[in-house]
Amino acid sequence: MKIAILGAGAWGTALAISLAPRHQVTLWARNTEQVAEMGASRSNQRYLPNMAFPEPLQLTSDMDAALSDAELLIVAVPVSSLRGTLQRIAQSPVAIPVIWLCKGFEAQTSQLPHQVVAEVLPAYFSRAVLSGPSFAQEVARGLPTALTLASSDIAFAQRMAQALHHSRLRIYSSADVVGVEIGGAIKNVLAIAAGISDGLHLGYNARAALLTRGLAEMTRLGLRMGGKAETLGGLSGAGDLILTCTGDLSRNRQVGMFLAHKKILADILSELGHVAEGVYTAREVHQVAQKMGVDMPICEAVYRVLYENLEATKAAESLLSRQPSDEF
Repeated sequence: MKIAILGAGAWGTALAISLAPRHQVTLWARNTEQVAEMGASRSNQRYLPNMAFPEPLQLTSDMDAALSDAELLIVAVPVSSLRGTLQRIAQSPVAIPVIWLCKGFEAQTSQLPHQVVAEVLPAYFSRAVLSGPSFAQEVARGLPTALTLASSDIAFAQRMAQALHHSRLRIYSSADVVGVEIGGAIKNVLAIAAGISDGLHLGYNARAALLTRGLAEMTRLGLRMGGKAETLGGLSGAGDLILTCTGDLSRNRQVGMFLAHKKILADILSELGHVAEGVYTAREVHQVAQKMGVDMPICEAVYRVLYENLEATKAAESLLSRQPSDEF
């Protein structure tokens, strides 16, 4: 299959490395200098240093060239760049199947990615989200990973899962787009909370409680928005939550740990050098939860630390001092 991956960040690059031995893959980046550097080194030293590109992997900064004969588009840009990238795709004379990888809510509109896709590409009926517990470095190294590919067209999801699946990248199909996207969005906010907890040395018991109660928050919002409980308890929900809240490669968890050490948010993001989606998602989750009347105290605490200058220690104290209640 001829696949164009649009976005040469860590995740887009990792997926390109994983798929290139089995498909004709072209990796597109907006920055011509970045493409030239990747071509010279046959690696992406900025986002995935020392991960060699497979020989067949092609590179380009020409969007028209990337789209020209592609049979599948994989959009690997952050939520903040999704709409602009889709608008560029919409100029193509042919409706090519689209899969997106981003996790979160769009700023200002509070829309999930599938809603943005439906708005910008209404004629693209073959579309899906690919999500799940996946650190880019491990995917690029060929370590075993399992993901969920969801589409309202379950036949399309099954075909694409079969086409992209290989022994080191297991892909399961689903029709629950909302559930998959909610899991991918909320887990990043909860990972910041986990980082705060770890940074404050609250212990493994506290982290386990936070993950479990965080999953309850994720499920409450997911069900309210039309997702399914089994999806939120699956790879793209609980699975991604566990990975992002416990893994040292998690950028969102790192943000939380830095906040626990009283670092300024702007300095944290500058030091990371990568997008930490949970920072921006926390603001949108705060608005969506308030609008829909969904109780999400952990996500609310993260929002207050990020945007209301609440000290991390005070946020932890506020959660610990909540009145006891029924678990479910």
